[in-house]
Amino acid sequence: MAEQVEMDQKVYDELIAAGKSERIARAKAKAAAVRARKEAAAQEAGPAAAAGETDKPAEAAPEREPARAGGGVATRQAAGGPLTAEERQARVAAALAARAEGRPAPRAGGQQHTHRLLAMVPPTGIQQIRGKQEDKVYVWPHLIGAEFLSLLAVTALLTVFSALAPAPLRDLANANLTPNPSKAPWYFLGLQELLRYFHPMIAGVTIPTVALVLLGAMPYLDKNPSVRPENRKTAYVAFTFYLVFWAVLVIVGSFFRGPGFNWVWPWIDGLFFEL
Repeated sequence: MAEQVEMDQKVYDELIAAGKSERIARAKAKAAAVRARKEAAAQEAGPAAAAGETDKPAEAAPEREPARAGGGVATRQAAGGPLTAEERQARVAAALAARAEGRPAPRAGGQQHTHRLLAMVPPTGIQQIRGKQEDKVYVWPHLIGAEFLSLLAVTALLTVFSALAPAPLRDLANANLTPNPSKAPWYFLGLQELLRYFHPMIAGVTIPTVALVLLGAMPYLDKNPSVRPENRKTAYVAFTFYLVFWAVLVIVGSFFRGPGFNWVWPWIDGLFFEL
């Protein structure tokens, strides 16, 4: 019966330490006590039946009855009997203290029991991304103020440049007098330079069209939202290649082309370029 009491006490302590209510712990402890008695009775009746002692079960019943009836307070507690308020508080406090310290709750008889606690974290709490407040500004006055200051700066720069740079009006155009070399404005000198190497259809239509279409399609070909150069190598390389290629054509057409649009060295033959 000592093993039975220890087993019932163990079940009760485990349920209390696991956070179960006293009513549920008492009911399960009773069920465990009944199962233990049935197993003990079956183990005692088995050898007796094999030896031919048919009267032992009748005699064993009165022997077990006093133990069942006179087990005392310890037996009733192990089977889920009523506990005093002080005992319940002490038992619950011991279980909570053991859980807070990260150690298993003590069993009856000094044994320890290990509890494994599992927790489920919802994925929404991990994957949810919220924008920071410092990443957002108001259109007014932040954006409009910055744009207005930029407008004032550009206007002042153009006014000063127009007043200081010598840009007089030339004579009226004379259809009978063609200047040599006849150069286009600087923003078209790249196309004029291409005409020195390719057919007009290729230099004036095909190459500019392909370049503009590729630049316009670049946001759809490279959909990376990052603005860092190391993450946008394709877009940065393509635009840098286009910018350097066109700048070289403009510089060559402006400073290295003389009469007849032939190659000249500006520091030897002079500069054949006007604003």
